[in-house]
Amino acid sequence: MSFFAGLGAEKYDRQYTDKELTKRIAGNFSSQRKRMIYISVLVTIVALISATTPMIISRALESLETRPTIEATLLIGGGVFMIGVLNWGINWIRRAITARAIGDVVLNLRTSAFRAAADHDLSFYDKFSSGKIVSRITSDTKDFGQLVTIATDISAQLIQASILAFVLFNIDWQLTILIILYLPIIFLVTSQFRKAARKVTRNGMRAMADVNATIKETVSGISVAKNFRQEMSIFETFDSANQDSYRVNVRRGFILSLVFPILNALGGIATAIMVYVGGWSVMRGGVTAAAWYLFILSLNHFLFPMMNLSAFWAQIQQGLSAAERVYALIDAEPNVLQEDDRDIEQAQGKVRFENIHFAYTPSEPILTSFNLLIPPGQSLALVGHTGAGKSSIAKLIARFYEFQSGKLTVDGLDIRSFNLTSYRRQLGIVSQVPFLFSGTVAENIRYARPEATETEILKMARKIGDGEWLETLPDGLNSKVGERGARLSMGQRQLVALMRVLVQNPAIFILDEATASIDPFTEWQIQQALNLILENTTSILIAHRLSTIKSADKILVMENGGIIEEGNHDNLLAQKGHYAELYNTYFRHQSLAYVERQGAVLRE
Repeated sequence: MSFFAGLGAEKYDRQYTDKELTKRIAGNFSSQRKRMIYISVLVTIVALISATTPMIISRALESLETRPTIEATLLIGGGVFMIGVLNWGINWIRRAITARAIGDVVLNLRTSAFRAAADHDLSFYDKFSSGKIVSRITSDTKDFGQLVTIATDISAQLIQASILAFVLFNIDWQLTILIILYLPIIFLVTSQFRKAARKVTRNGMRAMADVNATIKETVSGISVAKNFRQEMSIFETFDSANQDSYRVNVRRGFILSLVFPILNALGGIATAIMVYVGGWSVMRGGVTAAAWYLFILSLNHFLFPMMNLSAFWAQIQQGLSAAERVYALIDAEPNVLQEDDRDIEQAQGKVRFENIHFAYTPSEPILTSFNLLIPPGQSLALVGHTGAGKSSIAKLIARFYEFQSGKLTVDGLDIRSFNLTSYRRQLGIVSQVPFLFSGTVAENIRYARPEATETEILKMARKIGDGEWLETLPDGLNSKVGERGARLSMGQRQLVALMRVLVQNPAIFILDEATASIDPFTEWQIQQALNLILENTTSILIAHRLSTIKSADKILVMENGGIIEEGNHDNLLAQKGHYAELYNTYFRHQSLAYVERQGAVLRE
């Protein structure tokens, strides 16, 4: 099997030319123009000092021939030392400014990448691993920063090489032309590594992204793995991804490690040629021995940046590959597109589907010519078997997915005309598995309304079972919920999620009801919270409990993306159709259990 098997690009990936990337990177640094000017000046000064050092040493040695004293020797040594200190100090300042400029650019780039990831609709995350997206935001932006550091170092060395080229011409133009004619051989050899370097570097990053994705998925599902005693299985999955990454990066290291030995060999050949030709020129009297020594000394300083430019080409390719991956994430086209940017102050909650066609994939339509009107303030329960289209209706209303044709309006306005942030403030959504962020209960409740006070939250909480559910929490509203709410029971998580909606006070409420069994008292509290929400909202309830279905104003029975029955609980039972069948096979035992639980709660 190929080392690179399974390391294909994501569908949103695109390949940019070096020119496009350079232009894009320059745009990222436009806000750092002042610092870049300082850096350029300091780079030039460092290059001048490095380039003139061999000349100063050569002239000093010539002066020793005419006046060989201890004082002159100390003066030369002190001068070289001071030049070294000055070079170090300026270089330190240059690197400090460079680090700040790069840090700010990487910060902004990482922010842009994260904002792009956050703005993508849910269909994007259905297709692409969140772990790989995280890798682009973290690891790849870091590699991008290293690219700029290398670029500034190479710039300094190129300036140094340009100055030394002038010096070499003044010493012996014939030898200089000979070495310049030799440079294309160096560039030709190292350019052969360009495509291979970009390819192995890009695949190395994809392999690392696979490792990150595996770790994220494994850690997220660790409780399930332990429940089914699959620790060894998840270790093997990680080990496989890690071994793939190892093989890819070993191959990458092997290819990149060829650059320096080849360059050293080419540099050695060039020096040997210059030593021979220069020595021959000295014997003929064409150039003095001191000038020849200066030429050889300067030649090393000239060839070093030229070879570095070629040697660092692999690292430049790594940085360009990283930039390419980050820009691809930022540039990925969203599936959900708004046609206008209309703000919405307070929605009434009238929702209408008109001939909506929707499919997650073209070959599997979910809704076909679907029509539905939900009047303001109505609570609508959706029931039906898995795959009937219930969740799709909720996701389209929330604007998480784009429908292919038809029209979906809220309060008579096309849903695509709203500013999404403004529109979603009107929505309160509770998913089947309520997600809580690490922090306290109070912080999770005020997530949609950070300005909500503790007094307001407590007042709302006491409307649910007189607030007794708070007494089951160790520190009340200040109780820590743990990662994903792990410290709370499923019932407590549902109550916190419903409280979050109550405090938000949305115009439209969407509930994908959890199917997990909970104790009778908690179920009664959840129903109380639901009733409070249903009083003031247009509600779409993907119902799994009979108590929720009965509390709805209207029930839709769905099958294969269409409505086959509608009405209230009693009317639908009387029709003895699909709903009655569902009730008798699924809900009837819930009805008996619900009555028993309600009796138990009342007796308590």
